[in-house]
Amino acid sequence: MHKSLLALALSTAATLATTATTYANEDLSDICPNPLRMADTGIEGMGPLTEAFGPFAEAFEETTGLELKMFSLSNRTAAGTALQYDDVDLVFAGPSEFVLFDRESDIEILFAIERPHYGSSFYVPADSDIESLEDLAGNRVALKDVGSTSGHIFPSQMLVDAGLDINRDLEIIMAGDARIAALVNGDVDAMGGGNRDIDEIQAMDPNGEYRVIATSDVLPGDPVVMRGSLDDACKTALRDTLNANADTLWSALIATERNEGKFLNRDSSLGFDRTNEDYDVVRQAYEAAGIPL
Repeated sequence: MHKSLLALALSTAATLATTATTYANEDLSDICPNPLRMADTGIEGMGPLTEAFGPFAEAFEETTGLELKMFSLSNRTAAGTALQYDDVDLVFAGPSEFVLFDRESDIEILFAIERPHYGSSFYVPADSDIESLEDLAGNRVALKDVGSTSGHIFPSQMLVDAGLDINRDLEIIMAGDARIAALVNGDVDAMGGGNRDIDEIQAMDPNGEYRVIATSDVLPGDPVVMRGSLDDACKTALRDTLNANADTLWSALIATERNEGKFLNRDSSLGFDRTNEDYDVVRQAYEAAGIPL
């Protein structure tokens, strides 16, 4: 190669490397609040919150120059109020929480945790006479917590779509974490929950056999929402910088036991293409099931 061409190539490579390094470690403190305040709707207490998101907060600061200050909020109502009054900047939410927040506050999606296996299923013992959702009429069915996207809202919609009146045609037991035991112990005839609940069923009853009688479509992922009143330049810079460092942030997010168990073995990833409209399917599920937001 001619010396001048070689010099040009080396210079270009050096420039690209410098640009990449600079971009990977942006300082957004001149356009974003510092610190940024973040809450999670699924974790109570500062200890568990810090334990779950400590490595992610460190990686976030390294890539953006912004401290991520964690806030413990008791429930989704408190998180929605905090967003509405600009008391927090970011919230880790589920799809159900997102549509609730979107109704009450001006919010946007920073990124979502996409889970290709995220959906709802109904389970029965293998020897059950129940073959379809329609057969659940007159039976006892365990669901998860009130407001759970995959454990309550979508199972309720699936029952309604099957032609059942969820208030009259069957007995629904909101069993929370006890739903698995309720099915295994025969306290209910069927259970509606997440697609991966089968793992917990088999862990509790390794010698038992169970069937899936219905499964929903894949649901939109868990979004991290930004308060809409953040400056537009800040929101754009956050999306671009986090997207450019998605692998680093993902590794930090799943570095803790809680998040590894929730996300790592479920083929999950960070997605930056979600819009508010993607969650219309959740709004429709609430409406179809007759459950007010």
